[in-house]
Amino acid sequence: MSRTVYVNGDYLPEEDAKISVFDRGFLFADGVYEVTSVLGGKLIDFEGHAVRLERSLAELDMGMPMTRDALLEIHRRLVAENRIEDGMVYLQVTRGAADRDFAYPPEGTAQTVVLFTQSKPGLADSPAARTGIRVATVPDLRWDRRDIKTVQLLYPSMGKMAAKAKGCDDAWMVEDGAITEGTSNNAYIVKDGVIVTRQLGPEILHGITRAAVLRFAREAQMKVEERAFTIEEAQAADEAFVTSATTFVTPVVEIDGVAVGKGAPGPVAQRLREIYLEESRKAGI
Repeated sequence: MSRTVYVNGDYLPEEDAKISVFDRGFLFADGVYEVTSVLGGKLIDFEGHAVRLERSLAELDMGMPMTRDALLEIHRRLVAENRIEDGMVYLQVTRGAADRDFAYPPEGTAQTVVLFTQSKPGLADSPAARTGIRVATVPDLRWDRRDIKTVQLLYPSMGKMAAKAKGCDDAWMVEDGAITEGTSNNAYIVKDGVIVTRQLGPEILHGITRAAVLRFAREAQMKVEERAFTIEEAQAADEAFVTSATTFVTPVVEIDGVAVGKGAPGPVAQRLREIYLEESRKAGI
C-alpha cells in the first residue's frame, strides 16, 4: 500500500509527490531536517526536535514555515494515516525553489516542506542493542557547523560505507586526534563508572536523544563528563555506546578491531537504554 506523504500543504500518495528541480535543497543542500521516532503510535521527544528545527532554520536565516502546533498535527496525521506503530517521521524544510543562483532567492520565496513516515516494526527491540555494534574510525572532513542539522549528509554516508567496507557497522569521526561523533549519532565511552561524551559546540550535532540520556543518567546518580576523548582512550574504555533518535542507546563493542571492555554490551549502556525507552514511552504524545 502506498504511503501518504506531506508536500507543501498537501497530503498525497507517495507516487504523486513532487518538488521542483529548482528546489535549493536539491541544488545546494540548502535545507534542514529532523527525524522523530514513533513508539506505540506515539511521537518521542517531539518538542525537542521542534526546538532544534527552529534553531537550525534560524542559523541559516530561514524562518519556521508553520507553528509547532501545526507541525505536530501533520506528524500525528501521517502516523495515523500510515498506521505507524513503531517507526519514524522524517521532516525536511528547504529555502524553496528559485532559479539556480548562489545568492539566496528573493524574500518571500515559499519554503519547501516535506514529511514522510517509515514503518520500523520492533524499532525498540533491535538486535544491535543486544549484541552491540563495531565501529571504524574515519577523518572528520565535514564543514565546521555540525550543530546545524542540515541535509548535507554525503560525507556521513561515505563514512558509513567506508566502515562497512571494513566489516564494521558504523564509523566514528576523528578530528585533531579526538572523536567528534558517529556518522548519525553521538558517541560515548564509560571508564570507571564515568560516562564521557564530547561537549556541545559546533563540532557535533546537539542530539535530542543525547540531552535526554544525559539527563536520565544524572538523575540515576551516574557521573557524566562532557569533554573530548581520543581513539586510544575509547579502545581502553570499559564500555562505549552511541545515541540517536532511531537507535536510542546502542552499545559499541569494538573500535578499529579492538574490543571495548569485554567485547560485549556493558551494564551502563544497557541500563541507560532501559531508562530511556521507559521514560520516552511514558512521555510520548
